[in-house]
Amino acid sequence: MDKVFIKNLEIQAIIGIYDFERTTPQKVVFDIEMSWNNRIAAESENIEDALNYKTLSDHLKDYVGKSEFQLIETLAEQVAKIVLEEYKVEWLSLTLHKPDALDGATDVGVTIVRQADRIKSRAGFLT
Repeated sequence: MDKVFIKNLEIQAIIGIYDFERTTPQKVVFDIEMSWNNRIAAESENIEDALNYKTLSDHLKDYVGKSEFQLIETLAEQVAKIVLEEYKVEWLSLTLHKPDALDGATDVGVTIVRQADRIKSRAGFLT
C-alpha cells in the first residue's frame, strides 16, 4: 500500500471546553497518513491522478479555521470524514495535536485510524 502524508500542518482554531478557549484561537497540529495508489500518477505525471496534498491541506485549513468544536476527538473525526469521503481515500491515520493545552506537557492529542465504508447495503445483508 502506498501512502501520502502531511506532517505538522498547523492551523489556528477555536477548540476546547473552557471559557478562554472559546474566545481565543489556538494552534492545533495535524499529522495525516493516507492510503493512495501512487502508480497511476507516477505513470501519467498528471496531478489529477494524484492525491493533491496542497488542495487537501488548503481545504482542511479553511474547515478547521472556521470550526468551533469543544473536543479534539470530534474535530479529528470530522477531518477524517472529509478526507475519506471527499478525497476518496481508503484508509487514514490522523494524529491531532493540541500542543499548548496542558501545563507541564509539551503536547497532548489523539490518534485515530479510519477506513472508508465502501460496502453498499444490500437486501438481506448487514452493513
